Amino acid sequence: MRLKMISMLAATAAMVGLAPPSQAAVDGPDVFWKLSMWGNPRALSAGMERLAEKVAAETNGKFKIKIFYGGQLSKSRENLDGLKLNAFEGAAFCNFYHPGKNPAFMVFSLPFLPLGDPKVDKYVRSKMMSHPAMIADMDKWNAVPYVSGLLPQYEILGKGKPPLKLEDWNGMRVRAGGGLGSAMEKLGAVRQTLPAGETSTAFQRGALDAAAFPYTYAHVAFKISDEADWYTSNLTPGTSECGWIFNKTAYGKLPKQYQDLLTGMRDEVMDVTQAAYAEQDKKNLPMFEKTMQKIVYDEATLEAFRKVAGQPVWDEWIAANSDKFDAKGVFDAIWQYAEEAKATLK
Repeated sequence: MRLKMISMLAATAAMVGLAPPSQAAVDGPDVFWKLSMWGNPRALSAGMERLAEKVAAETNGKFKIKIFYGGQLSKSRENLDGLKLNAFEGAAFCNFYHPGKNPAFMVFSLPFLPLGDPKVDKYVRSKMMSHPAMIADMDKWNAVPYVSGLLPQYEILGKGKPPLKLEDWNGMRVRAGGGLGSAMEKLGAVRQTLPAGETSTAFQRGALDAAAFPYTYAHVAFKISDEADWYTSNLTPGTSECGWIFNKTAYGKLPKQYQDLLTGMRDEVMDVTQAAYAEQDKKNLPMFEKTMQKIVYDEATLEAFRKVAGQPVWDEWIAANSDKFDAKGVFDAIWQYAEEAKATLK
């Protein structure tokens, strides 16, 4: 009996030793993708880090994606150029870093769009990523839209005299891009369009008075909160689009199962990103309240701001771009999808 048991165990061990390795959920060739990003890992990149982890796991390491931070592959304003040159397979981009390169995407930087609710924001931007004008913008750079970075609404941090009234913005040098910058100009501010990584240094040199960033994660990620004396808490003038795009050539060469894997991850990428923003708020808001003066505007002041810097900026943007693409159609699509989202997400 003992010999029979030993024989059975030996046979089982042999079978285990000869068992094939675990199969990948998604099988395919070895692929290595490089994604270009400026700055350090942060909430904006959290979803894409999850993508890289899951893609590797689902393919048993055959499809690898690595995000290169700190501008290792390209400067922040040159990621579109790098994609056009096939220098890397994907990149982050911010629309207002180069408005002439992505004119339709600048719609996201218009002030007072109906994107304040995170669920509505996700729905609207997801739909807009497949809008013909957005695809055409990226096609010029041999790129395809992947996911929106779902930037939270902006608020403004600054040094010196706090702008307690709208007229206090007059003459203030404010880092703000796109339509948000135009909105601040309506208040008499002087618009600056510095890359995020240069903003803290501009404060230190005395070349900047205030900076608009996605609230609150980006203010901390780029050390703006280290320089600031005050912050607006409910101005919510708008946001921008810092999203993720893929090199069109590289994406086209992927086998369909890898393309499907990427497409199927879009929701999770965005959910992880939004959760990262929320987690940062839990840490940052108490710190803001402790170290800076909090500015809360009354409704009359906010309404006056919207009247001065809302419709006029929208109309100017549509007029300035109507000969380049269907600017009115792009603008209207934002509002249409927002209404769809409110009805769908009830």
